[in-house]
Amino acid sequence: MQFDFPFIVSAMKEMVKTIPLTLMMAVLPIVFGFLVALGNIIVRIFRIKGLVACSRFYVSFFRSTPAILHIMLIYLGIPPVADQVSSFFHLGWSANEIPVSMFVIMALSLTAGAYLTEIIRSGILAMDTGQVEAAYSIGLTHSQTFRRVILPQALMVSIPNFTNLGIGFLHTTSIAAIVAVPEITGTATIVASDNYAFLEAFIGAAIIYWVLTLILESVNGVLERKAARFQGGTL
Repeated sequence: MQFDFPFIVSAMKEMVKTIPLTLMMAVLPIVFGFLVALGNIIVRIFRIKGLVACSRFYVSFFRSTPAILHIMLIYLGIPPVADQVSSFFHLGWSANEIPVSMFVIMALSLTAGAYLTEIIRSGILAMDTGQVEAAYSIGLTHSQTFRRVILPQALMVSIPNFTNLGIGFLHTTSIAAIVAVPEITGTATIVASDNYAFLEAFIGAAIIYWVLTLILESVNGVLERKAARFQGGTL
């Protein structure tokens, strides 16, 4: 079969339309996952009884199992529970009304939360303990020290890891095609199904992912330079 160069362009035109959905499924899990991770970090730092073990189990489970499994567990497990809750409280709605992309975002948010917990924790461990002691010496409380000293510096140290995770989740969105979410990879499969030019379509998808990754790396470079100036360092 002859290689169809023009089809790469036409396929990319269709895939570009799905970039907003793809970015939404990559960015929202990071945002929601950060909130989950923040809760885990607070539980770990303040050693809240009964929750430390739950936090460790959650992080261990979601870091030890693949994201595709998390998507399938949420996609297959949440709708029946949601339907039973709706029926019990007579809410009059069905899980079929929930967009499939929401299940993907929910699953990836839990996955991101586990990884972000370890990323932020590593940033905290990389801090100079003398700064924490200095914060206590001037009368800051535990919560004030965490908010004003520990967390900001841990986040700055973790910028490269945040970017790597964001790039990884951008690529992970491709598995959403298994639940019929038309993101970039799923759209590549759809547009190629008419003429079976799958190679050309996937080359187009690879180019789009590559460009998006370069943009994220550029943003990371800007953030790292600003963080270095804020800390009085150089890169």
